[in-house]
Amino acid sequence: MKAILIDPADRSLTVIDIGGREDIARLIGFDTVESEAVGSSGDRLHFDEECFLRGTGGRFQVDSLIPISGRAVVTGASGDGTTLRDVATDVETLRSRIKYL
Repeated sequence: MKAILIDPADRSLTVIDIGGREDIARLIGFDTVESEAVGSSGDRLHFDEECFLRGTGGRFQVDSLIPISGRAVVTGASGDGTTLRDVATDVETLRSRIKYL
């Protein structure tokens, strides 16, 4: 499925294909994956739940969500947020909503 990888270290957003949650954990580098809704289209921001405890480099914020440290992945989700699907937000729209810290 189509997703967007956010890498705050080099301030890049990359459209990627993933197969599921195991790919998200691999991409962010940790198994402690948490997610938050971003926008009204059903998209979710997946990130390392312990990112600040680990001291992961590179920080960013999407809209008014709590800041995130380290890499993150945005996917689409349906139902209660547990069923993943293609991301609805395009890269340029997401880029305009990100603030690097």
